Amino acid sequence: MADTRQNTEPKKAKGPKPAPKGPKVQRVASNYVPRLRTHFETVVREQLSKEFGYTNRMQVPKITKVVLNMGIGEGVADRKKVDSAAADLTLIAGQKAVITKSRMSIATYKLRDGQAIGCKVTLRKAQMYDFIDRLVTIALPRVRDFRGLNPKSFDGRGNYSLGIKEHIIFPEIDFDKTADIWGMDITVCTSARSDGEARALLAAFNFPFRQ
Repeated sequence: MADTRQNTEPKKAKGPKPAPKGPKVQRVASNYVPRLRTHFETVVREQLSKEFGYTNRMQVPKITKVVLNMGIGEGVADRKKVDSAAADLTLIAGQKAVITKSRMSIATYKLRDGQAIGCKVTLRKAQMYDFIDRLVTIALPRVRDFRGLNPKSFDGRGNYSLGIKEHIIFPEIDFDKTADIWGMDITVCTSARSDGEARALLAAFNFPFRQ
């Protein structure tokens, strides 16, 4: 005799599939004070005040943010290239990178409006100081034939930009597991009112400018 009893167990609701896991992002403790932040408060403020004659400590320029940008031209043909670059930039910055998209269509380059062509991340506060620390003390000395930063790469408003040809100079990137090598642009934004003040500020943070 066939069993006519119905299964009374409730069916499990099908929810959205979990998102794929990306690179782990470092979390900064609320009471953490970066080494360079302490250096700024105890050394740089006094040094710049004497050099430029500031009468108020709030007049001393400071670094406000650091913007990292990668342009991935190969992303036009392969979206996975952009995702891979964004994952590497997230590791370097310690903060999730944002995918940048084109704003217009260019038939010559087979580029469509809204297509992923790069990634970027903006760092502030503790993560900004930590990145500058790693950039100056670890990454730049690993650049091949490095002869110092160009002291003229200021924009006239106290902001400094530099280019990196190989992102593998950062210790967070495992060279053996990296299939592609990307270049990147780094922009250091300051509150300085002139390029001279901004140059003195970055030099106080041990930026290796060419003499």
